[in-house]
Amino acid sequence: MDDSSKNPLQAWILLILVALTWGTSFILIKKSLGTFSVTEVAAGRLFLASLFFVPIMLKTRNQIPLDRFPFILVSALMGYVIPAFLFAKAGTRLNSSLSGMLNSLSPLCTLVLGVVFFAQPRRPMQIAGIILGLLGSLLLILSNLTGAINVADPYAFLILSATLMYGVNINTIAFRLSHLPALTMTAWTFVFIGPISLIALFTTDFFTKITTPQNLQPSLYLLALGVVGSGLASVLFNRVVQLASGLFASSVTYLIPIVAIGWGIMDGERISFQQYLGMGVILTGIYLVNRRVKSSEVES
Repeated sequence: MDDSSKNPLQAWILLILVALTWGTSFILIKKSLGTFSVTEVAAGRLFLASLFFVPIMLKTRNQIPLDRFPFILVSALMGYVIPAFLFAKAGTRLNSSLSGMLNSLSPLCTLVLGVVFFAQPRRPMQIAGIILGLLGSLLLILSNLTGAINVADPYAFLILSATLMYGVNINTIAFRLSHLPALTMTAWTFVFIGPISLIALFTTDFFTKITTPQNLQPSLYLLALGVVGSGLASVLFNRVVQLASGLFASSVTYLIPIVAIGWGIMDGERISFQQYLGMGVILTGIYLVNRRVKSSEVES
């Protein structure tokens, strides 16, 4: 990508908007699960987002080179479909604050995958950041609300798996799809996502629930989760990747836990000192991972 197209101020503004939106997604998942099943929340948010992109799909149907479609499919599966189900399943057991904290491992996964598969340079400070991030995630996984060390909750590993997939998606966008317009690329990602989610929804009574008047409030939560959280925010995030870098874009997770914790506290969730400590260690690791990259790639 041509360096002249980079706009650091715009990248930061979009990054903050994405953080506010995705940080709110965790509480919306929690609220939606009160009425809808895991499959309905995961597939429903994606299907609603795909409807949002239909007009854009039709308008840009000749703008995607055929050789980019395999990478768009990878982005669809790794960035949206599989993580949506993992987060929905984890939301049945983990509170939204903890999910937001664990999600902050995305930059570390992005770096590791970038180094291993995309020849991204390695730096000692980044290696130290990875180690700190892993230690912080271990603190979160092993902690409970009282701050005591507990047996690792397998549901936490669902979030970790999702962050690994986010790393695959971000590197795919940064190294294989960055030349495409963000709106067009995102819309065509949902060309793959829409049919997959619709097939999953046909195995449930989703359409009966969402059209039932007494389910209006959870249906609105799910609509916001889909159109804004999975749709509009994805366009903004993909644009951040193009404006700056994949690693910078993944540092949106500096802010997501703050938003998620704020919503969790307002919803009556309890957060232990052990969990705050774990998040602090993770964010310190992310800072070390991103520090030199941001100075060379974003501030230029």
